[in-house]
Amino acid sequence: MSTGKVTFIGAGPGAADLITIRGARAIAAADIVIWASSLVQEEILEHARPDAVTVDSAALPIEGVLPYYEQAARENLRVARVHSGDPALWGAIQEQLERAAELGLETEVVPGVSAFSAVAALARRELTVPEVAQSVILTRLEGGKTPMPEKETIRSFAAHGTTMAVFLSAARCGQLAAELLAGGYAEDTPVIVASRATWPDEEIVHCTVGTMAETVKARKLWKHTLFLIGPALGSCGTRSHLYHPGHFHEHRRADPAARRALRASR
Repeated sequence: MSTGKVTFIGAGPGAADLITIRGARAIAAADIVIWASSLVQEEILEHARPDAVTVDSAALPIEGVLPYYEQAARENLRVARVHSGDPALWGAIQEQLERAAELGLETEVVPGVSAFSAVAALARRELTVPEVAQSVILTRLEGGKTPMPEKETIRSFAAHGTTMAVFLSAARCGQLAAELLAGGYAEDTPVIVASRATWPDEEIVHCTVGTMAETVKARKLWKHTLFLIGPALGSCGTRSHLYHPGHFHEHRRADPAARRALRASR
């Protein structure tokens, strides 16, 4: 019976020190480390054992990766499959999990920091601001290389007016802006454009839906670019009820006067 294992690891958006402790430990325990130099910094390999086999998958289709899974099944080896960001988002891990299961390999998925949360941190912005936006939509512009479900469109999502994180769409930024406007965002809606967030050559630009296309084109931000869009990115002056003295929970009693004032404000 095989005791080989494949661990899919979210390495984060770029900076090597954004990997989780669990992810670093999984790399350290691996006999084979598969990573993509186009998406993950080489510094991540410092966690690997000196005798581990390291494979750059940047130019490999899944058929180029599967032989290492097969070897792991035959020889009871541990594989660390390192993905950028969080593996659950555009990580293409489902097909790999299925093949690993067919080979009898144990699997584990270690979550990572997604680029959208890294960009919010870099910009020092909250994506869910009280009374402004309490939802975040993660998506990409339809019509690209990978088909989108019929009901999932930028225009329909934009109708919600909440915070959106749009991946894999910079090359068609003009179309993206047009769909956002058609969906209901105003031209002055704040936008954060982030290229290679947390990499040494990162570029973070603030603009609006009305100016995002010209901003992207002027700076030639075609690859590894993410858009954060929505009124929450420019809001200020609101207050969360969570830390209000009139709010109570199992660890804190509410101040009676503050509680009355809070209820009156609703």
